[in-house]
Amino acid sequence: MMFNVEIVPRGKEYAVTETVVYDGREPEAWSDEDVAAVLKEILRAIDRANNPAGEERPVTLRGFSWIIEPTDGHVVIAVDIPSGAAVAGPFDIEQKRLDEMMTRVTRTGRSGLPGSTSVH
Repeated sequence: MMFNVEIVPRGKEYAVTETVVYDGREPEAWSDEDVAAVLKEILRAIDRANNPAGEERPVTLRGFSWIIEPTDGHVVIAVDIPSGAAVAGPFDIEQKRLDEMMTRVTRTGRSGLPGSTSVH
């Protein structure tokens, strides 16, 4: 599955669109693990927009704002972290279900690797 991430790096007056390829399940069949993986890809896309030549860093799923918004019969995921904001999607999944999964995933902090070198 492919989806777009529109990113506005913090302090910039332009947006960057990145297409992300996710090799997992389609949104209507997502589990918490799929949601965690998609969130990590969104956060990595923000990091790439800020550091195009940088190495990929570990990602933790805590300390950021997010919201699930309906759009044209689908939903988008909007996130905001200190280094920028992004909107990803659209995804074909029920808003309430995705919101519940996002809440669980971000509450437990299903992380990549903890540490000061993480994206967020």
